[in-house]
Amino acid sequence: MESTSHQLDPAAPTVTWPPVAKAGEPGTYLPAQQALASTACGRDAEAAPADPAVPDGTDLMPDTEATEGADLLAQLRAQIAKFVILPSDQALDATTLWVAATHLQGSWQHAPRLAVVGPAKRCGKSRLLDVLTETVHNPVATVNSSPAAIFRSISEEPPTLLVDEADTIFGSPKMAERNEEMRGLLNAGHQRDRYVLRVVGKEHAPGRFHTFAMAAIAGIGDLPDTIMDRSIVIRMRRRAEGERVSPYRTKRDRPALHAIRDKIARWTAPLADQALRLEPAMPVEDRAADTWEPLVIIADLAGGPWPRRARQACKRMVDAEVQTEEDNPGGARILADIRRIFHANREADSLTTDQLLRELNDNAEAPWAEAARGGLTPRALGAMLREFGITSGNVRLGDGTQRKGYTRHKFLDAWRRYCPTVHPVTTATAESTGTGSRG
Repeated sequence: MESTSHQLDPAAPTVTWPPVAKAGEPGTYLPAQQALASTACGRDAEAAPADPAVPDGTDLMPDTEATEGADLLAQLRAQIAKFVILPSDQALDATTLWVAATHLQGSWQHAPRLAVVGPAKRCGKSRLLDVLTETVHNPVATVNSSPAAIFRSISEEPPTLLVDEADTIFGSPKMAERNEEMRGLLNAGHQRDRYVLRVVGKEHAPGRFHTFAMAAIAGIGDLPDTIMDRSIVIRMRRRAEGERVSPYRTKRDRPALHAIRDKIARWTAPLADQALRLEPAMPVEDRAADTWEPLVIIADLAGGPWPRRARQACKRMVDAEVQTEEDNPGGARILADIRRIFHANREADSLTTDQLLRELNDNAEAPWAEAARGGLTPRALGAMLREFGITSGNVRLGDGTQRKGYTRHKFLDAWRRYCPTVHPVTTATAESTGTGSRG
């Protein structure tokens, strides 16, 4: 049902909402100005994520008529959130829609990967895969499985691949080189009708094997660029003090997860032909649109708030990846060293980028001086810190001038999560330095 709340003021500008896809009615894409922030490969350094405080056409979409699917997605979302803390509401929505999309793989042209990555251990990656295993369509869990075994498990009716500990496959250049066939399999399987040929049988006759299947891939650090480019990226983070989830017990919790899985399977089964024909409006373009389209179609079929939430998650998460330097995975070490620098500077409200780099590169026991010729650079530092949601900005110096730098309050959450024992930061100490309530 169409909302009229935006028509009360005759002088107000006309708001155009992205149309929700309808069966047999191919959708038009969003106006060009709404898609410019996202690019084909998600690497446009000039593009910046849209400010969520400034609503655009995606944020202003009205709810549509809810179907049974809207309630089922809400139930699934609640089950995932019960056991895992996702980094944002958009990430939780995206994961929920991705799970539901696995039950309609026969309708998709592209099989989106779910890249579940984090900068350190104990970020909830494996626990999320535990929950996905019990809710996706026909799960095939793999740890250190060979590519041959995996593509032999993929048939014309594709399973859902769940690959844990991907850092043991792609964690170093040597590992990645040894597992190039696995990378090729995961890349090829993103699009329908990309087969691999292998010699089989005593006659050594060439055989054609399917590769198309949705896959969730979890590991420490980013996956190879070509896989990340085909993925909905969930950047997990370690739970902070006070954040609680229910412990997962397979025998106790599996029945409830299977119950919602079976309900979603029954809901989606008669929608396969309808899903095949939908062409929804997308807030991104090219490969990003290909990857997110199944999730948006699921949302449109469910109705209610889901069409809007799917597009919000798509736009904001793709825009966030634009800002991530995928070739600099960083790690908790940089946070610990910066924590020591702020402590040595009497918990200053801010430090310039130049000062941080000087002290990092002068630390003979740290690896930063060898990061590149001349040591760690502002660009490399920014890339590492963006993984933790920390960005630079203008900071005011004692003489009244401004320089690029980092404010202490932006580090507080990451320090508590990833290096809590290095000059521990508590709520009381944060507030005593005047930084506890800043945004």
